[in-house]
Amino acid sequence: MIRTPLLIFFLLIPHISFCQDEERSLRIMFLNAENAFDTSDDPATEDEDFTPSGVRRWNLKRYYKKIEDLHKTIIAAGEWSPPEIVALCEIENRKVLLDLTTGTYLSKYNYSILHEDSPDSRGIDACLIYRTEKLKLLYHECWEPLMNAGEKFTSRKVMHASFACMADTFHIIINHWPSRRGGVLVAENLRMAIASMVRLKVDSILRLPGGSKIILIGDFNSTPDDNEIRVLSGNDLVNLSEKTALSNEGTYRYTGVWETIDQVIVSGNLLKSGTGLFADNNSMKVFKPAFLLAKDPVYPGLTPFSTYRGFKYQGGISDHLPVLVDLFLH
Repeated sequence: MIRTPLLIFFLLIPHISFCQDEERSLRIMFLNAENAFDTSDDPATEDEDFTPSGVRRWNLKRYYKKIEDLHKTIIAAGEWSPPEIVALCEIENRKVLLDLTTGTYLSKYNYSILHEDSPDSRGIDACLIYRTEKLKLLYHECWEPLMNAGEKFTSRKVMHASFACMADTFHIIINHWPSRRGGVLVAENLRMAIASMVRLKVDSILRLPGGSKIILIGDFNSTPDDNEIRVLSGNDLVNLSEKTALSNEGTYRYTGVWETIDQVIVSGNLLKSGTGLFADNNSMKVFKPAFLLAKDPVYPGLTPFSTYRGFKYQGGISDHLPVLVDLFLH
């Protein structure tokens, strides 16, 4: 079992509290895990770089350090109790999640895994783990957009799960949209196709009797003012990440500029709920303790402490900062 003394770890980082006047009832975390691959070559995917003989020299020592760092980040984000839901992307397979939830201190919290392989060419997926003593999974499904004739979807599926919690129910939708780096038009069109699909699915959920409490979360590879994110605005959806973007904060740093591409969007029913679980306009936070940051070697300021910078191994945790969203109970 992969364990290190947690007391020493917590003494090295400042205590960061996101508590509001009301005690939180449920915390959800999202983290882009930056290429959380195991060390085996999967012949069905393009994962060769992340093998011992690959260009990144991805070996067991580096893999287990990655698992341990992810576990520590999750524990730290929970403060006194780890998040009830941890949504993740850039996870290669179920084995990575098993090592994370059973081979570390997280095993104490009985996390269950929700994972489904995507047709992504590199084999990375969006998925989640959840604490079974606090949440009951009602159902889940994964979505992918319809493609034009002759085209094949080769990106990450969108995961939708519905949970029962504290005599209430809510939906969580986990996204990891195609990258926009390089200005490739096809990726922009694909992000818009995914956004339109998610919008239609959300509208169907919102028509369920009694209204629906929905959380869209993930790495959208778009900022709150991009057209594909605007598709998810209005009509009873509120982007809690706009405040972060306006404050010049962010979750990802590109050429010295912070961008808010990891976002939280919620339904108005969750904000206006008079009973059961609810969120408010301050429920979303970027988790940015010192151990997740490093000095940017090129531009002034700090940047996420990534595992790799280009092809150079740094031993950091992720090139993205996590986001947290707290729900409360009336």
